[in-house]
Amino acid sequence: MKRRVTIETVEPLSHRWAKLDRYTIRYTRSDGREDVLMREVHDHGHGAAVLPYDAKRGTVLLVRQFRVPAFLHDGDGFIIEACAGLLDGDDPAHCAKREAEEELGVHLASLRFMTTVYSSPGAVTERISLFIADYDHDARIGVGGGHAHEGEDIEVLEMPFDGMRRMVQEGRIADAKTVLLSLFLERELGLPPL
Repeated sequence: MKRRVTIETVEPLSHRWAKLDRYTIRYTRSDGREDVLMREVHDHGHGAAVLPYDAKRGTVLLVRQFRVPAFLHDGDGFIIEACAGLLDGDDPAHCAKREAEEELGVHLASLRFMTTVYSSPGAVTERISLFIADYDHDARIGVGGGHAHEGEDIEVLEMPFDGMRRMVQEGRIADAKTVLLSLFLERELGLPPL
């Protein structure tokens, strides 16, 4: 496949919080014709996400936080999603545990890897490793909420897993990584679809 693609130029558009570059590529189509394509690619690194589950209480921990792209689309911008963060040089499992402590105020046990997915492969390089983990509501290590110096203002949500499942089904939870983690946990628990 690489022989079908030649990078002609890479034009940096922004290299601040994330990298945004414009690629001009020469692409040989499956019928042999050649196209010149221009694509803008966003790169801010890879991440990990985790959905903690308390089996005794049947609850999950999620976060609600402001996201600019959601704000631009729906005027609200507050998204309910699984705890997640950028790897920042850590392996995905360590990142998931670190983010759970920072954002949720919990120490995770029995972290279980589900898969790694591209978040939006048409324009974003990010791959997110997805995990499910056990937590004990009574063994919290902090209040969570993230780090204000990183611009985080995170609300911790603890809810019944069935409530989360309904919110996914109704489209009130529309974050892709969170929807996938809900389905993985549903499968792990052997629950029938709602």
